[in-house]
Amino acid sequence: MDLKDLRVQIDGIDDQLVELFKKRLDIATEVARAKEAQGLPILNSAREREIVNRLTQELDDEMAGYVKILYTTLFDLSRAHQAECMKKHSVIGEKIEKALKETPELFPKSATVACQGIEGANSTIACEKMFARPSILYFNNFEGVIAAVEKGLCQYGILPIENSLHGSVIENYDLMNKHHFYIVNSIKIKINHFLLAKPGTKKEDIKVVYSHEQAIGQCSELLKSMNVEVIPCENTAIAAKKVAESNDPGVAAISSRQCAELYNLSIVEENLQNNENNYTKFVCISKKLEIYPGAKKISLMLTLPHKPGALYELMAKFTALGINLTKLESRPIPNRDFEFMFYFDLDVSVYDKAVFNLFSQLENGMESFEFMGCYNEN
Repeated sequence: MDLKDLRVQIDGIDDQLVELFKKRLDIATEVARAKEAQGLPILNSAREREIVNRLTQELDDEMAGYVKILYTTLFDLSRAHQAECMKKHSVIGEKIEKALKETPELFPKSATVACQGIEGANSTIACEKMFARPSILYFNNFEGVIAAVEKGLCQYGILPIENSLHGSVIENYDLMNKHHFYIVNSIKIKINHFLLAKPGTKKEDIKVVYSHEQAIGQCSELLKSMNVEVIPCENTAIAAKKVAESNDPGVAAISSRQCAELYNLSIVEENLQNNENNYTKFVCISKKLEIYPGAKKISLMLTLPHKPGALYELMAKFTALGINLTKLESRPIPNRDFEFMFYFDLDVSVYDKAVFNLFSQLENGMESFEFMGCYNEN
C-alpha cells in the first residue's frame, strides 16, 4: 500500500474522530449542567484517573503512555468547555472589562510618579520616556516606590523588572505580587556604563569605584583589570553623587552620561559593560488596572497544582490558542517544599475573547492566579 492510500485511511479515521469528539462535547455540556445543579466542581480527578486506567489496562507501556497524553489533553478541553457552559464568576474578568471601558485612549503625558534613587538614575530616564511632563518623587528603595503608590502619594511608580544580562529583578516581582499592583506600561532602556571621576582624574589614579551591584557585575572585566576597591551603592546616580561630593581625588563611579553632566564629572572611559546587548526593562505600575488601546503584552503570576504534568497542561492551553510565550520563570514558594510560583509574559491581548475566557478559567482552577496587566512594550 502506497503513502497516498495510507493517508486516505488516516483521513477517514480523522473524520470519525471529529464526529465522536463533537458528540463527547455535547455530553460534556449535559455533564456541566448536572454538576452546576448539584453544586459539584468541574474537576473530578478520580473520574479522569478511572478512565485512563480502564483504557490502558490491556495496553503495553508505550501505547499506554500515548493514550494517557491524548486523554489528558481531551480532559483539559472538556473541562474548559464545561467551564464555559457554567460561566463561573470571575473577579479578574470583571476588572478587565471595567478597565477596558474606563481607561482613556491615550497614556497620560503628565502625572506624579515615584522613582527609586535620585536625579539621573536610570528610573528617571525610563520615566521621562514614558511621560512627557512627569512630576517625579524620589525614594530610597523599591519598597518606598510601592508605598508611595499604595498610599496615593503618587499615581504611578517606575520599577526595573528585568535585565537582558542578569535576568529578572525578583524583588520587584515579589513586591508587586504582595501588594497587588498592575503593570500599565513598559519600556526597554539600553544601558551604557561610563567611568566617571572629577575633572583631571586619570584612570591610573583611581583607587575606589562606587556603583550599583548590577552595574558592577555588568562591568566586571574592567574592574578586574583596575585593581580597585569596589563599593556597592543603592544605584548608579547615587554613586556619581558620592564622587562629586567627595574630596578624595582617587574615587570614581560607574554611572551614566547623564550623571556626568548632572554632577559635573569627567568621563574617564565609556561603554564599560562586558556585553553591548545590555537592556533593562522598566515597568510603570498602578494600583488601578488600566489597559490602553493596542496593549498586547500580558504578564501573569500563578501557582500550579503540585502534580506531574501540571505545567504541560497549562502550556497546552496557551498552544491551543496560538499564544506566543516570551517569558517563563519559576520561583520557590517560601515554606513550601518543592512548590513554585510561575511568572509568564505573553504576546497577546485581552481583546481576544478566547484569551479572556482562558484567564477566567485559570482564576477558578488555580490555587493562586494574578493577572499583572495588559500593556504596551516600547
